[in-house]
Amino acid sequence: MIEASGLKAGMVVMLEGELHTVASAGYHAGGGQQGSAVFAKFKSLKTGHVKALRLHPGDKLEEVVLEHKVMEYLYTDGVAFYFMNPDTFEQISLPSETMGTYEKFLQPNMRIPVQLHEGEPVTIAFPQAVELTIVSTPPALHEHETSTFKTATLENGMEVLVPQFIKEGDTVRIEVVSGKYLERVRGGARKP
Repeated sequence: MIEASGLKAGMVVMLEGELHTVASAGYHAGGGQQGSAVFAKFKSLKTGHVKALRLHPGDKLEEVVLEHKVMEYLYTDGVAFYFMNPDTFEQISLPSETMGTYEKFLQPNMRIPVQLHEGEPVTIAFPQAVELTIVSTPPALHEHETSTFKTATLENGMEVLVPQFIKEGDTVRIEVVSGKYLERVRGGARKP
């Protein structure tokens, strides 16, 4: 059990019989007749719905620690995403709703930590940034211009704005949550 005042983004708690991840939590000291409170947003790992709650700092919540198991992404059939344990070759599936924005970044044979609760897959622990190759982009207007951006198409079909010096074949790092360009990967070699 954890007190509401100890909530931090990324924690997993049990609310109303369902697993929720803490999207945000902030402590507000009260004044006058208003007592102190914790304002928190919880995202359901099952449905993806977000709920905002006002809690008393001493309220107890059941913290859940999820098991991480690195698995290999295989494919999707539109309804679920299928992963395989590379050691046992056992396959599991996660419903499409749990993927959210991660869906467009999944590549076949990509190894990703899958989070399990009591042996059942719940969600994936996707990295904050991924490395993808530029498949098409117009030539640079000015070779050393870094303040203007141009559109580039990534290997997953996604379009992003990149600096003028980026060219086709370059590998770039993209932030998963926002889908924004972060930096060019030097040497074009991807990290394992």
